[in-house]
Amino acid sequence: MKLEKDHDPRLNAAWISRYLDDRTPLEKITRETEQFFTAIKKDFALSEHARRKMTFTERLWSFFAEPFSIEDEHNFGTKVEGNQAVPEWKDRLDAEYRKLGATIQRRVNVRDYGAVGDGETDCTEAFKKAFGAGAVEVKVPAGVFVVEGLRLPSWTRLVGAGKGRTVLKLHPKASRKTRLLTNRNYVSGNRNIAVEKLTLDWNVERLGDIEMTSAGGNYSSCLTYAHVTYGWVIDVDALNPGLHCFDITASLYNYAGDGLRGKRGSRFVWLDGVTGSGFGDDGLTTHHSDYIFVSNSHFSDPSGRAHKRGFSNSNGFEVDDGSRHVWLSDNSSTRCFGGIEIKAHANSSAASGVHISGHLSVHDNRSFNFRHIGHHKKEDPESRSAFNIRAQRLVSIEPIETPLYEGSTPRSLVVSGYRNVAINRFLFVGNPDYDYKRQPAAAIQYRAACVLLANGVVRDFTTAGADLSIAGGEQSARNVRVQNLVSLASAEQAVTVGRGSELVQLEDIRKRSSHLW
Repeated sequence: MKLEKDHDPRLNAAWISRYLDDRTPLEKITRETEQFFTAIKKDFALSEHARRKMTFTERLWSFFAEPFSIEDEHNFGTKVEGNQAVPEWKDRLDAEYRKLGATIQRRVNVRDYGAVGDGETDCTEAFKKAFGAGAVEVKVPAGVFVVEGLRLPSWTRLVGAGKGRTVLKLHPKASRKTRLLTNRNYVSGNRNIAVEKLTLDWNVERLGDIEMTSAGGNYSSCLTYAHVTYGWVIDVDALNPGLHCFDITASLYNYAGDGLRGKRGSRFVWLDGVTGSGFGDDGLTTHHSDYIFVSNSHFSDPSGRAHKRGFSNSNGFEVDDGSRHVWLSDNSSTRCFGGIEIKAHANSSAASGVHISGHLSVHDNRSFNFRHIGHHKKEDPESRSAFNIRAQRLVSIEPIETPLYEGSTPRSLVVSGYRNVAINRFLFVGNPDYDYKRQPAAAIQYRAACVLLANGVVRDFTTAGADLSIAGGEQSARNVRVQNLVSLASAEQAVTVGRGSELVQLEDIRKRSSHLW
């Protein structure tokens, strides 16, 4: 299978069901996953004495930080609407969208303020006049509208004529720091903002052959929501940003250390049908924000130019530093470093409370990569925040090596340092003619704990060392359960368990030599 840049992500649910060949109702799968998570979950006691001494830089960042708590204050669960798993709080978001419509006092066309979609005229002032103080719906007709960067006030709905028809393009003289589209006030925050049915072109070509396309921090992206409560991004395409296609974040990225997170995060944001390519770092990312829902979306072919060549951690979907309670449903990725990466840097709290229901990863280097950098080795402090991932209906097709990150071994799944991880109903497919160099197709490693994999098939990793490796040694995994796993015409070893790994339970592991069931 090959996915193109223009892949329609609203087909993802059907493709995932076809690959899994599983007619179990989604409601039943979802409750089953919750039961697995409850069975594996453990409350870890984290000693205050285990906290690493703060560096001078982390002390400075701590003035802009607040304590990181793992638990969901609202205890929101997952429900099934039609054929899709969604967060229970989506009802609240739907009510706020209706409130946005009722609050709008003006419905205008940006052409009436002087905008010309000829791909040359600077239309920035026309958009500013159209937005005014908010409480407005601004329609943008077909055409290419050049802007120097737009800032949306609260209670604003920006609507185009469709992806590829309405294009907002960054001005040739815009600085490398420019965010093409963002909200107006990062300090006091904004609320009830919707962007729909258009394409965002960051126009990276204007920078020429510059080595690094991003300016650091949360600059240089196509769309940035920072300190936004109740936001929507629906059917929007993003092209060639210096950093991210879409960034749902706090006012500042925060590096005050594990156990703290940035203040003024975004809350209750839904991105549906968003797509992107050519991104310098990640397609979609979240930082220090809560209650984010991403559905029916697709990212492919990053440039990786926000990083040094060959060291580009460019993911299709990244749930990053300090993020909590994020739902990902029926998305897809291709030719990225990671399809979905749930992580944090060493000097920040890890993302926690992540729910995945349906993802199609094709030719990513690491389809599903869950890790807290700097908290893996024996001498590292144990992560205070890397907890609680529920995932179901995962499909990984032929992970491969990538020039984005040289030397990174292709894998369908890696779990490092995270605890309380339940993965249910999955298919990992290798290429029988590809040289996987005796590396495992999937790995539970580096002090991961309380991990359960159930009801999965791994096939065609014929040159891999194992379909699943559970690490031993000084960075051993512990309390790992694997049940109902089928190894089909795949690696010589279905599961390998390293010496020193603790409390590993294997149940109903079956090897089959052909695709005949």
